[in-house]
Amino acid sequence: MRRGRRKDRPVLIALVCAGFMVFNFPLMLVWDQRASLFGLPMLPLMLFAIWAGLIGLLALVSERGARRDAPDGKPHVDENGSRDEGGGPR
Repeated sequence: MRRGRRKDRPVLIALVCAGFMVFNFPLMLVWDQRASLFGLPMLPLMLFAIWAGLIGLLALVSERGARRDAPDGKPHVDENGSRDEGGGPR
């Protein structure tokens, strides 16, 4: 792993903090209702939707940062198909 400071680090930290706030007890009460969507209760449905959204945003920010940091705009992939994060010689 690379030791340098990534430019997208504040965005990643903000997304993690937002995840902690969204999954906190007071905000979960908003979705704890008898209402349903397509026959599914709102609480588990929204838990899954918010969780999937956070994972998607974290992946998007991470991939965009990896492409931006690469000299040719594409992350380096070795012969095994794994990505090099820039720590050693190529």
